[in-house]
Amino acid sequence: MDLYIRIAHSVLTLYMMLILLRWFGPWLSLNVTGGRLGWVAWLTDPLITRLRRVLPHMGPVDFGPLAALVLVWFVRILSARILDQMASQASS
Repeated sequence: MDLYIRIAHSVLTLYMMLILLRWFGPWLSLNVTGGRLGWVAWLTDPLITRLRRVLPHMGPVDFGPLAALVLVWFVRILSARILDQMASQASS
């Protein structure tokens, strides 16, 4: 069960890193919407687009990637705790 906890934690951490790359890519002059890094937008845009629809419009500031980052962080912590509790109950 410990392996599943590590895998879930690693996958969600990697997804958080992709969201950060998607967010900071234009500032770093990286084309994350097309070309060789187009897969980053393909993986992260579904979540970010859904959150942009829910969040209020704040002018030129885009809080979609930040909200996605916080949401994935919360899911990562929650899933680690749930899997850890399941592992402790299974070993009892």
